[in-house]
Amino acid sequence: MKRKPLPAKNQFSAFVELTKPRITFLILVSTALGYYLGNQSEININQFALTMIGTFLLSGGAGTINHFVEKDLDKLMDRTQARPIPAGIISSKNALIFGLCLSIIGLIILITFVNQLTAALGLITVLLYIFVYTPLKKITWLNTTIGAIPGAMPALGGWAASANELNPNAWILFSILFLWQHPHFYAIALMCKEDYKKAGFQMLPVIENESNRTNRQILWHAFLLIPVSLFFVVTGILGEIYFWGASALGFGYLISGIPLLKNTTVDNAKLLLKTSVIYLPALLIVIFIDLNS
Repeated sequence: MKRKPLPAKNQFSAFVELTKPRITFLILVSTALGYYLGNQSEININQFALTMIGTFLLSGGAGTINHFVEKDLDKLMDRTQARPIPAGIISSKNALIFGLCLSIIGLIILITFVNQLTAALGLITVLLYIFVYTPLKKITWLNTTIGAIPGAMPALGGWAASANELNPNAWILFSILFLWQHPHFYAIALMCKEDYKKAGFQMLPVIENESNRTNRQILWHAFLLIPVSLFFVVTGILGEIYFWGASALGFGYLISGIPLLKNTTVDNAKLLLKTSVIYLPALLIVIFIDLNS
């Protein structure tokens, strides 16, 4: 499926699409979570802005390189055939150059204006995403769990940017993001099961018929997310407002996955996906309110 050549304005939109804006948005939210929790004193606005800019460029670059790596597989799936590279809007070469430039500039910003630890975490995240998670999608259903490691690392990057260290609370935040991703990405896998099958991706819903294991994985990780998210109260970094807010969000996330047990439909998977997207920004708001109360 080929799109017609587009004018410059739409070419720009295609380059934006390569950066995976939705994923990048969630990465920025988790980075902001880490930054804010890592330094509860007065925030350095300039450093915070540079952290977010560097992370945005690094994430966009990694997303673009991922488009380049999976360009042939994208041609096989209905939902990805119209992406800029398989649709012929942007050449593979230009996409790769664009992705590398974004990644390099992002790393330079982080190492020059933030700190070396943040830059190192950013580089490790990109390498794990492109060279470990991406190829594992063709090999094992555990790719979701392994991919959740680089997926949770931007929170560590945000923490390191503000504190220049990683303490136990940073790893609690990492664990929250690690657990949160499983229902989120399993919901996507349920919705895109047939497309993933065409591309040969070994997602859990693809390799089983009834989706029973997938649904158990969803509920198990959503359930674990509740007590793990409350560890911040145990360590004393957050208080009562956070306790009730995080509990409500956690139970809401868990409940949104229950309909899949009775009927594994696209609509039920969409409900879970929508709830997952709400969870992170809402958690950030709860943390902000708690720390400023």
